[in-house]
Amino acid sequence: MSKLMVSVSGIRGIYGESLTAEIAMKYAAHFGIFSGRGKIVVGRDSRTTGPAMFNAVTSGLMSVGCDVVDIGVVSTPTVLLAVEESDAMGGISITASHNSAEWNAMKFVAENGMFLFPENASALVSSFDNKVDYICWDKIGKLTQDDNAIERHINKIMNISYLNLNEIKAKKFKVVIDSVNGAGGLISPQLLKDLGCEVIEINSEPTGIFAHTPEPLNKNLKQLEEAVKEHKADVGFATDPDVDRLAIVDENGNCIGEEFSLLLSEKFILSKVKGDIVTNLSSSMASEDIAAYFGVKVHRTKVGEINVGKKMMEINSPVGGEGNGGVICPEVHFTRDAPAGMAVILGYLAESGKTVSELADQIPKYYFAKNKIKVDPSLLDAIMQKVPDIFSDYKLDTTDGIKILGDKFWIHIRKSGTEPIIRVYVESETTERSETICKETIEKLVG
Repeated sequence: MSKLMVSVSGIRGIYGESLTAEIAMKYAAHFGIFSGRGKIVVGRDSRTTGPAMFNAVTSGLMSVGCDVVDIGVVSTPTVLLAVEESDAMGGISITASHNSAEWNAMKFVAENGMFLFPENASALVSSFDNKVDYICWDKIGKLTQDDNAIERHINKIMNISYLNLNEIKAKKFKVVIDSVNGAGGLISPQLLKDLGCEVIEINSEPTGIFAHTPEPLNKNLKQLEEAVKEHKADVGFATDPDVDRLAIVDENGNCIGEEFSLLLSEKFILSKVKGDIVTNLSSSMASEDIAAYFGVKVHRTKVGEINVGKKMMEINSPVGGEGNGGVICPEVHFTRDAPAGMAVILGYLAESGKTVSELADQIPKYYFAKNKIKVDPSLLDAIMQKVPDIFSDYKLDTTDGIKILGDKFWIHIRKSGTEPIIRVYVESETTERSETICKETIEKLVG
């Protein structure tokens, strides 16, 4: 039996095991009370368990007096934007993000259209032990539907101030888009068409039966790489099921790595709007090189888009995000947004006159190795406690997990906030060195 993951990131589990309709209803009711029993926006990705989850979530919210606005099958950034631009007191995105199809989850959104700040999320989690105070029959919440959230999201992206829409449309880019049968099939192709692109769609139907492993990593995007080569496309884009992570395939049919979605966006946006940038501790050292070129600084935060987005708000940063393909474009909102990232990349291509591979070649090269240790949840802390002794000869950063800072390399070891695993990220100047360090680190931790 799998374990329900309850954290500041939300509620996540395998549907029918650790996560059921009854559990979803209870946690939704708690969130409704936490949000002052006000209006709540609810959207979901395309998973087959989505309708059952939606009905349970809606029942929980309405039963504590919340009015619910159903925006349908949409991307997570669409949910966040819909909350931000409405009078809602919060929102729930029903999605397990990059997890496989048997998983589902609830991500809780604050009134400002961002995920709950850590201190608020902790307060919500603490309230889960309280008894639910349901309301009387005559105060039950109402359910309404909003069918225009995707259209508003696209319009917001099209109005990014530094995008030259005429220049993009004049290029008539040929783009292959892989939405992995997630919510992206309902927004990405339309946005690309609105930008004047010739669009070749693969896995666009939002069935929730994912055509391949849904995390947009290089190893999972062979179909997209082949399609780009077959159609002689200018670029290929891939998203995860809830459309907050973006991967890019260049004109030669090579996936350039999820880090480059953020790095290319940083370089283009900083050429238009100056300001410090924000990313997390596990993202590439290349951000420092890009920032130095434009005379600005990089601020590093804990992993998690809310930590990045919160810092961006504080310093009025023009661009930021996470190295997992999560681009944050504040002119749309302070959350990871793959469709916004696509528009930014196309803007860069149009203005530069270069290909994706040429733009990627201009970014300083470092190489990642990423792996994870799957263990019983009860062993997570014991493994993490070994790290300081194993790496006692190095400088350690304990902002988020433990980051080991070496000579031209770093290792970041941290517990996942959504799964019972320990993630190990390594970056250095060569692939071989990164893979060796990553392998040896895992051997030391589990030995």
